[in-house]
Amino acid sequence: MLLPTTSAMAGLVEAVRITAPSAWRTGAGTLAGETVDRWEDAQEVLGLVSALPVGPAMRCFVPGFGIRVHAAPGCLFEGQVLFEIAFCFSCRWAFLLGAAVTQDIATQAFDTTSAPARELLRRFRESAAAAG
Repeated sequence: MLLPTTSAMAGLVEAVRITAPSAWRTGAGTLAGETVDRWEDAQEVLGLVSALPVGPAMRCFVPGFGIRVHAAPGCLFEGQVLFEIAFCFSCRWAFLLGAAVTQDIATQAFDTTSAPARELLRRFRESAAAAG
């Protein structure tokens, strides 16, 4: 999966359980959901995301999870949200949001049966279960 160029500045990733899948974006254009974990290994997580291969897509887009990517300490944009991604593991689509997201990468289909997708989903589920 292609990521915005700002991904190199990432220092923290929030795992988000999307609480309103049919209204997954707020009026401000951000993910609507509950932060269930904070992953300090931002570059490792983004490595999983960037390793997601293209796959066949369907059409439901009812995302259950997403990530909110924050800039690393010491970075020009320290602490700010760089971009967000909403994932639907049913229809195999990801929607990217943020100022650095270009039109050509805003929507991408991915292979949910791939090892990176299975690992990402495992991390989401584990974080959601721990959060209650």
